[in-house]
Amino acid sequence: MTIFENRPHTALLVVDVQNGVVAGATRRDEVVANIAGLIEKARQEDVPVVWVQHSDDGLAQGSDDWRFVPELKRIDAEPLVEKNYGDSFEATELETVLSGLGVGRLVVTGAQTDACIRSTLHGALVRGYDVILVGDAHTTEDLTAWGAPPPAQVIAHTNLYWAHQSAPGRTAGTVTTADVNFAAAS
Repeated sequence: MTIFENRPHTALLVVDVQNGVVAGATRRDEVVANIAGLIEKARQEDVPVVWVQHSDDGLAQGSDDWRFVPELKRIDAEPLVEKNYGDSFEATELETVLSGLGVGRLVVTGAQTDACIRSTLHGALVRGYDVILVGDAHTTEDLTAWGAPPPAQVIAHTNLYWAHQSAPGRTAGTVTTADVNFAAAS
């Protein structure tokens, strides 16, 4: 239902699953395992896997913290988008990559829930994409010391409100890893 004409395909978006980003994340191993399973499923179904990798002053490009977690193996042919802002579209080549692949629907995974995931979800929806969040394939660290709710509540709230998002000509929603259907429009 995306507003894009001639962009019927779906892509799996793997956002910032980097050593330094998920080191202290809630349910890290479970989330990474779910993302690994989705990557394998996408590859088996010839669905593009698009990797997003963040860098900034605290996450230096080329550092061990900047690298993707060792459990996830990117294939060289899979697009890699480097970013410096929360929204994976902001000042990046993501739109160009997705357009070239004929993608109008995104299945989003990664970290951190309350930063880059939320920014990317909203960035995609306002740009015209249908956007599915995989509720058990994103995570965040504990930021309660700075006034944030506990991580489990941040994740649950994000899953709840994204399940009810929409925009004219676009759909959104939240599904579990087990319910991801790359072929289905939501």
